[in-house]
Amino acid sequence: MPKIATAGAVQGALAQGGELALLDVREQGVHYRGHPFFACSMPLSRLELLVGELVPRRSAPVVVLDGGAEGLAVTAAERLAALGYADVAVLEGGCAGWKAAGGELFSGVNVPSKAFGEFVEHRYDTPRIAPEELQRLRDERRKLVVLDSRPFEEYHRMNIPGGIDVPGAELVWRVHDLAPDPETLVVVNCAGRTRSIIGCQSLRNAGLLNRVVALKDGTMGWDLAGLDCERGAARVAPPPSGEGRRKALAAAERVAERFDVRFTNPAQVKDFQVDAGRTVYLLDVRTREEFEESHIAGSRHAAGGQLVQASDEYVAVRNARVVLIDPERVRAVMTASWLQQMGWNDVHVLDDPGGLPPESGPRRPPAVKNWNPCVSPADVAGTVLDLSSSLRFYHAHIPGAWWGVRSRLPAARAKLGNVESLVLTSEDGLLAHLAAPEAAALWRDAQVRVLEGGNATWIASGRPTEGGVERATTTRDDVWYKPYDHASDYKKHARDYLAWEVALLEQVKRDPTIRFRTY
Repeated sequence: MPKIATAGAVQGALAQGGELALLDVREQGVHYRGHPFFACSMPLSRLELLVGELVPRRSAPVVVLDGGAEGLAVTAAERLAALGYADVAVLEGGCAGWKAAGGELFSGVNVPSKAFGEFVEHRYDTPRIAPEELQRLRDERRKLVVLDSRPFEEYHRMNIPGGIDVPGAELVWRVHDLAPDPETLVVVNCAGRTRSIIGCQSLRNAGLLNRVVALKDGTMGWDLAGLDCERGAARVAPPPSGEGRRKALAAAERVAERFDVRFTNPAQVKDFQVDAGRTVYLLDVRTREEFEESHIAGSRHAAGGQLVQASDEYVAVRNARVVLIDPERVRAVMTASWLQQMGWNDVHVLDDPGGLPPESGPRRPPAVKNWNPCVSPADVAGTVLDLSSSLRFYHAHIPGAWWGVRSRLPAARAKLGNVESLVLTSEDGLLAHLAAPEAAALWRDAQVRVLEGGNATWIASGRPTEGGVERATTTRDDVWYKPYDHASDYKKHARDYLAWEVALLEQVKRDPTIRFRTY
């Protein structure tokens, strides 16, 4: 049996400021219902695919938790030990034990970032504009520009009409050419609140001469006001001109001085990497295209705006060292200024990447032991069990396939019964390979195979797909569904989500381990 950690011991460790990874191994949709503030979602189903990047140092202290009675945390601790993690404990009583010990449970995902956004708005009195007021100014043809601070995929799905995509940390880098006239009103929006607030305040902190406001409640607020969103837009802010770059660098210098941003060099980064007693994250905060063209070997892409918006999806070890990479420094400085205010104590901006080995291309996926036999799309036959997320399955899957969750394979076994042939698939096939030995142990008389390359290979081969999720083997709570992911009652889900964000500010006051920093 793994070690047991009491809620009091974990709360004490968080308060003392040492390294600790608190991992919730329930499915993300279950994590959403309630968890400790600093708990990162790392579903048992995908643990092997996520943990290497989220907890890169295998001697770092790790505490795993579940709801309290599922046994998921014990299984996770055993898997982590098999992967070489040496200091793993299970939270006594899980979430139920945490609450019984007086700990606060927070619903939602990316809670530290969302709560911080509300704190920022309150602390800086970040100005905002109502959707109706923005529409009135547009109708009057006032001089304004709408900047969408989300990744392109979200922007492309739905955006404020006329808006330009300028994700998060790109705002200070690219804004000077988009609004060169100080009389131009700059409106920053996202889907809800956090990235609107952080984006607006970033431009204000950078000293932009224009009036800058956050669109109240983002595209959700726009839609709830009865205004139409644009869909399929592709307006992306270009890289800065020479003058735009000069202004952005000057702005970053001001921000670095105001928020005590620390800088590091290649020699010190190398020392960080060989320090066996500390965890270090090398995070490249530029665009994905820039990252894939060339980046420091071993670094991970984490676009600056998304790193602030969803810090728990990139960094799971509290109080670890974080090195932010952007050869132009601007995006790294802006991201560092926010992480420090969020309470991260050891954040550094790499001043010059020279001397650190480069590589190119997308980050390689984790190594997974392949299951044999595999099949190509042309040879898929028999019962197909798809282990991708329920949301992806809903939109497109192999015709006739069943949907399931790896950590709930016994439920799939009960639902499907005896089969002669079982083909496992997932988004890219990696999860299917991991699940294959477990499936073979449950379906002892079946031929268990894996679709090589998973659903991506099936789709790339031009074969048909279908939608819906009628053939589900378990509850669809494996992932959190955003308001616009729901098939019905979008407006209700949007209102509930926005109300949840606003309420976080009061809830964090009840948790003494939460310390945001002010300057």
